[in-house]
Amino acid sequence: MRPQQTHPENSVGLNRRTLLKASLMAGVTLSSLPLSRSPGLWGAEAGPPKRGGILRVRGYDPVHFDPHQTISFKTHTTLSFVYSKLVRHKIGPEVRPGTFIVEPDLAEQWESPDDTTYIFHLRKGVKWHNKPPLNGRELVAEDVKFTYDRFMTEPGNPNRYMLDPVERVEVVDRYTVKFLLKEPYVWLVSALAYPWSMWIIAPEVVQQFGDLKKPETAIGTGPFLLEHYEPNVKTVFKRNPEYFLPGIPWVDGVEWLVVTDPSSALAMYRSGQFDCGAAPWWGVRQEDLDSIKKTHPHLMYQDFLSTVSHAIYMRTDQPPFNDVRVRRAISHAVNRQEIIDAVFIKGEPIPAVSRGLAEWSPRIDELGAGARYYQHDPKEARRLLAEAGLPKGFKTLLHTTNGTGAGPAIVDAAQLAQRSLKEVGIETELKIEEYGAYMATTYLGKFEGLALAPISNAWDPDTVLYGLYAPDQPRNSGHVNDPKITAMLKAQRRTQDREARKKIIFDIQRHIAEQQCYVYLYAVGITGSWQPYVKNYSPNTTYDYGSRSAALWLDR
Repeated sequence: MRPQQTHPENSVGLNRRTLLKASLMAGVTLSSLPLSRSPGLWGAEAGPPKRGGILRVRGYDPVHFDPHQTISFKTHTTLSFVYSKLVRHKIGPEVRPGTFIVEPDLAEQWESPDDTTYIFHLRKGVKWHNKPPLNGRELVAEDVKFTYDRFMTEPGNPNRYMLDPVERVEVVDRYTVKFLLKEPYVWLVSALAYPWSMWIIAPEVVQQFGDLKKPETAIGTGPFLLEHYEPNVKTVFKRNPEYFLPGIPWVDGVEWLVVTDPSSALAMYRSGQFDCGAAPWWGVRQEDLDSIKKTHPHLMYQDFLSTVSHAIYMRTDQPPFNDVRVRRAISHAVNRQEIIDAVFIKGEPIPAVSRGLAEWSPRIDELGAGARYYQHDPKEARRLLAEAGLPKGFKTLLHTTNGTGAGPAIVDAAQLAQRSLKEVGIETELKIEEYGAYMATTYLGKFEGLALAPISNAWDPDTVLYGLYAPDQPRNSGHVNDPKITAMLKAQRRTQDREARKKIIFDIQRHIAEQQCYVYLYAVGITGSWQPYVKNYSPNTTYDYGSRSAALWLDR
């Protein structure tokens, strides 16, 4: 029996638009800027907690409220306030961004007596929100079984692949559930911590409403209750007085405000209308950083590298993208550093797993033969196209959306890539899609040509690799079917030894770098920021804003 698991353990003063315009005219060669580290902020003394106050932050308008019907971060970040999971990623100022330690949530402990059995013991006395039809009843093992049965059978769930190895979930007793696997899956507990469809839901709510798309269905066991939802304006949450973790939330509520214009959002942060940064991950955009540091030196700032991978992807099941020479030409054509310098200012080129998850992500110079395709080399790109029978290049579409957390910056990046592709003979028509339509079509592989956007968020390496490369997976946007990758993906899922598993995962990424089915571009640099009166807080790249909000307090 394996041991029981319990609690484990410089800015740039250039306007981005100006830089972008200059780069589009002549190209830029700014050096890559290292991310600064401020460990003192991560472990800063917060003092004794204070109760009260309303946390006001920039949030998102969910596409709907059903966690099993969308992959959208806008839905899952919103749901993080009201739901809980069996396990979660540890939060708090001592947790460095890019670190994802699994700790108990609804399950107080768990064990794995063999490679295909996991047993979770639930906390006793956990109550559902005191809203009909649940009215504060106790959470029991049947609720967990219902959740995962629905997760694994819901036709519209694009994340079903995460639990493909699960044969069934059984109720052992009122407070114990057992996961029985078809085959070894060493990432199961990590997958259950994902703030992405893993929220525990109640059967009565589904029975009453049919699905969970309406805001009134958002009834969970989480730290906050959904009090009011105003589409495209705000979601208001109030403190759950019956939350199972003692003392928290410390704040009385959260106003999750939708502000689509980045400049307006920044102005609200400057004026104190937001308690945390108004850019993605509650940060400050790099092009605004120099200015706000000068006018607001008292604010807290913390640099880190995103775990989100940006990529160009394509229909590898259709010509000309089924030819590896064409894919390699695209990789040679795009100038990754130019986009980082002109659009995001800070960032780093990445393999298949973002460099923000450094343990599982090799450096580009560790990718072996595939490293060569990361070099910006238009001449070699043209040679490869000619060798593939396309000496004059070709025309295609380039899909993107400005509805992601990065907003208009993605369109700017796409325009730079469009220019680089044109230089080697690939003429692209830019197609900017509404975010909901993009997520329902292009992101799920229902498109023609090329697409450029954030493609995955890495909290562990398995989900970002398996989802994008295993055949017939909804998230396999590029329709990739590479038997060698598939075999290695299955092998690493069975490998208990961590170092042996890491070797397989690095080998997978070396093979991926040679095949270029997804042309990985970069992870962007992020500067988290918050008001000095916000205590016991540190940013991270999970969607669990609810847990982070519950743990912090306002010392105004």
